[in-house]
Amino acid sequence: MKNIALIFAGGTGRRMQTVSRPKQFLELNGKPVIIYTLEIFDNHPLVDGIVVVCLEGWIPYLEKLLRKFGIGNVGAVVAGGSTGQESIYHGLLAARDTYGDDCNVLIHDGVRPLITEQTVTDNIEAANRYGNCVTCVESIETFAVKQPDGSLAIPPRADSLIVRAPQTFRLPDILAAHEDARRNGKTDFIDSCTMMSYYGHTLHTIIGPTENIKITTPTDFYLFRAIVEVQENRQIFGF
Repeated sequence: MKNIALIFAGGTGRRMQTVSRPKQFLELNGKPVIIYTLEIFDNHPLVDGIVVVCLEGWIPYLEKLLRKFGIGNVGAVVAGGSTGQESIYHGLLAARDTYGDDCNVLIHDGVRPLITEQTVTDNIEAANRYGNCVTCVESIETFAVKQPDGSLAIPPRADSLIVRAPQTFRLPDILAAHEDARRNGKTDFIDSCTMMSYYGHTLHTIIGPTENIKITTPTDFYLFRAIVEVQENRQIFGF
């Protein structure tokens, strides 16, 4: 079975408040965020191919970046849709057309550049064993769930996880869920695991690194820069 990364790089970055370029193309040390993300999957020995979903007007620029930074494992770059859900559907269709049905597909945000090789490996191993895998981190704070009557339900922190990415599924399973959603007119699923849970799939999890953040706001970008600096210092100075 092949392992295909589906990288979503279709956001416009409204919360980042950038004017000149979307957040996935912001640069740190001369390298765009999307390239930091793609390098992990491009260099991973168990990843057989990559599909990138991109803002249509930025596809030529992305293709230029792929050549410049030597990202050689991308089999398809496709335009996104009007929503994140539709964009992922476009990417899934491209994955099937490019690599066939017999795949695990690792769905990951292009603006989560601090993913680790071990997390990718753990996703693939869990998906091979259970049929799916959702990357999470443990909750370090109490959170509340608002109820229909306005009251709050407080789940035990020990039972609470925060969902991140990659989210890995068998390609036929996640495609079938998307096609059910399209037939049912449901267009507001926040992410793939929410959709799969809604359609009755039992989800399996692994715990990933806490630094696997999504760069959504300027604060996130500053945190990303600080973490990269720490990682570089470890390589250079050994601490």
